[in-house]
Amino acid sequence: MRCPFCAHDDTQVKDSRPTEDNTAIRRRRQCSSCGARFTTFERIQLREVTVVKSDDAREPFERSKLEQSVTLACRKRGIDREKIDQLVSGVQRQVETSGEAEISSLAIGEMVMEGLRVLDSVAYIRFASVYRSFNEAKDFEEFAGTVRDVAGGDPDNV
Repeated sequence: MRCPFCAHDDTQVKDSRPTEDNTAIRRRRQCSSCGARFTTFERIQLREVTVVKSDDAREPFERSKLEQSVTLACRKRGIDREKIDQLVSGVQRQVETSGEAEISSLAIGEMVMEGLRVLDSVAYIRFASVYRSFNEAKDFEEFAGTVRDVAGGDPDNV
């Protein structure tokens, strides 16, 4: 593993342990050249999946992109990093076990929306605003109304 600080090719694993949800191995490494320490994660990848975008462009599925968008939606919401990782891992597992070589970005977006709906109503609305391309405040109001309806009038009980 290459050191992210000095780009030296020789690093040593100092500690390995499974993550809390047992979906990855967390490894603490130390560079033999500069002595810097860093963490890596090893995750299972079941298959290569291609994401079909709305403009018919195709690109490989990347967990990091999914993680970034979910993290952005959950920003400043006080949601444990572990819960975000569980949501991302769950979506990734659904994508990889679907049996399809290609999956639409819309299908992935729906999986994320379902996970966020249960996790946090504000993060759910934030993600939906980008995913569904809200253009006006009215769009937020209408969508938030559906969240209240689902939650029995209380958006925090989604």
